[in-house]
Amino acid sequence: MTPSTSLHVVQVSFLIDPQRTPAQILKDWWPLVDAAEMVAQTGMRVSVIQACRQPESLTRNAVSYYFVSPERGQSTIVRGSAFAALIRGLKADVFHVHGLGFPREVLALAGLAPDVPIFLQDHASRVPRFWRRRAWRRGLSAAAGVSFCALEQARPFMEAGLLHPQAAVAEIAECSSRFTPGDRQAARRATGLHGDPAVLCVGNLDPNKDPLTVLAGISRAVRRLPALQLWCCFRQSQLLAEVRSRIDADPQLSTRVHLLGNVPHERIEQLMRAADLLVLGSHREGSGCSVIEALACGLPPVITDIPSFRALTAAGHVGALWPCGDPHKLCEALLSTAARPQEKMRVAVRAHFDAEVSFEAVGRKLVAAYADLLQGKRMDEEVVRQSPLSHPVRQDGGG
Repeated sequence: MTPSTSLHVVQVSFLIDPQRTPAQILKDWWPLVDAAEMVAQTGMRVSVIQACRQPESLTRNAVSYYFVSPERGQSTIVRGSAFAALIRGLKADVFHVHGLGFPREVLALAGLAPDVPIFLQDHASRVPRFWRRRAWRRGLSAAAGVSFCALEQARPFMEAGLLHPQAAVAEIAECSSRFTPGDRQAARRATGLHGDPAVLCVGNLDPNKDPLTVLAGISRAVRRLPALQLWCCFRQSQLLAEVRSRIDADPQLSTRVHLLGNVPHERIEQLMRAADLLVLGSHREGSGCSVIEALACGLPPVITDIPSFRALTAAGHVGALWPCGDPHKLCEALLSTAARPQEKMRVAVRAHFDAEVSFEAVGRKLVAAYADLLQGKRMDEEVVRQSPLSHPVRQDGGG
């Protein structure tokens, strides 16, 4: 279902970064830019309102950006006259608000344009503490629809009474990737990556990413895969001392683990082209940008069995899933995945990305969700199935 290209969606981000300028936001917050451009390429008119300490307006790649600063003494842009005037002037057909954690702002937005449906997109939100739930309940009630990377992620919000049991909930990845497959041997020469298999881990060294379990699983796997090499990219290094201690104490790891640290984003693409497998030990993810990037490169993921990763991989149809915190199962998943025909697997991974998580696929799903809200009815049977939750919930593709 495709709405008229004359329709106007206004995407809104209320999060304020006190340091970044508009130019820096457009450079560093690429999911914000991608969400707008994915929809714009379908032919819809797209505007973005971004809270920012420095006001500015500009157009880039057919998307109009409005950076709005809070008025003096205010911590949010919704209480300002500039924001209200902008909302009136843009004449949106649909509002797409990034994040669930802005209930008061959503209520204010609904008050400014009561006839315009509001679509909320989750970005790894957690159910708030009890004393904040009343405000969240009111804010979420103003939304006509909500999306999560995985339908299962809506369950805690429904059980806490924050989402109505009959709420329109869509399953849509929160971002895509511009990465592409490439020549693996050329990428290996360019990056120095080697190993058979060469396993790449892109994730912070923190308890949620659980690098110690990853190392334990790798240690077991090398007994069957003696040429395996593990390459680790990370920005945050909370567990760096523990990780180094574990590597130094294990002869199976000391010559096979390479801590690359913080790697420029563009180099991640080359590393993913060069690697044979991606491994992640995450216990919780709102979506999984590194998984999406791996899929874009055709890199098979060997990742934990959590809701967002199940949704991104069609329940392990591409790559393999293993239980959180279980190095034995990680070892088994690595061995089984490494034994498959590599080139055939990479083609299948990229084909899955094209069908489900590409710019075109996610843009189509977002547009379909907007159209559903505007037309006040459920989506085509092609993108609907019975939710695994106890309530009827929409699924917009995703496996």
